[in-house]
Amino acid sequence: MRKLLIVIIGLSFFSFHSCQNESEKESSIKEETIVMEPTIIDDGRVSLNLNAMQKNHQLSNMRSHLEAVQEITLLLSQDNYDKASELAYTKLGSTTEMKLMCASFGDKGFENLGLEFHKSADIMSEVFKKRNKDNSLTALSNTLNYCVKCHATYKQ
Repeated sequence: MRKLLIVIIGLSFFSFHSCQNESEKESSIKEETIVMEPTIIDDGRVSLNLNAMQKNHQLSNMRSHLEAVQEITLLLSQDNYDKASELAYTKLGSTTEMKLMCASFGDKGFENLGLEFHKSADIMSEVFKKRNKDNSLTALSNTLNYCVKCHATYKQ
């Protein structure tokens, strides 16, 4: 009986020690950090070669445009054409600020596409004033076509 007890204790010790070593191996693996370089994929779009500040500014503008489109969509669903018209002009229209913004990137094609987008928002704003939902949705779709075209053509 004593020999059996010694064998059991011995095996337990070896099992515990073996598990402890495995645990140490696992924790060292978990602590290992793999740093991967970003992959640059050529997707055929034209790069605007923006610096970090310009990228952040441009992303902020794109998010602002998207928020405006989302709000306009909601306003149209509520038949609030006056507010949708105002928002289309002030947030997306051809304001002096937007014209200067489009010209600041140094790419004529990007500038022209941006200006066409903002002009379409001016037209959209006028269509909303006529309070016709079908025409309003068509105008919104026309404006969004410029978004699709720009994002398909350009990248930061």
